[in-house]
Amino acid sequence: MTTNAQAQCQCLDLTKLEPVFERYQGHTDGALIPVLQAAQEIYSYLPVPVLEAIADRLEVPISQVYGVVTFYAQFHLDPRGKHIVRTCQGTACHVRGAGKILDALKENLGVAPGKATDDLQFTLETVACIGACGLAPVIMVDHDTHGRLTPDNIPEILDKYRK
Repeated sequence: MTTNAQAQCQCLDLTKLEPVFERYQGHTDGALIPVLQAAQEIYSYLPVPVLEAIADRLEVPISQVYGVVTFYAQFHLDPRGKHIVRTCQGTACHVRGAGKILDALKENLGVAPGKATDDLQFTLETVACIGACGLAPVIMVDHDTHGRLTPDNIPEILDKYRK
């Protein structure tokens, strides 16, 4: 049985990168990060065949490409869900039960932080602070903030985003 990541890699259309490469043709110094950003915009994440194509076209070692991708938090090596669920782990949220909220999210989604659900509907992430301490504990689903949570709130919130 193949995973979603394997299935997605098998059907990647690397020709979608051509306009990106054309934009930086002859100007490859400093192009790696913008090319990676554009590639991630196209594919939603950066699978190995995309990294290899970028390394090849920019004539940089794959180790350098991988090093940049793993250094910056904006880049993702795994498929991303349609909805990104971020759970605050900051001090105010922690004191008010963020651990129980995270446990409820893991249970309801069936994934660990940093992973996407099998149906690619959700990706669960932990963040240091969302900046809504007065609403602690807080989660964000995409750009929507949900605060003053209890574990019992989690199924109802997630159901709003399921389709």
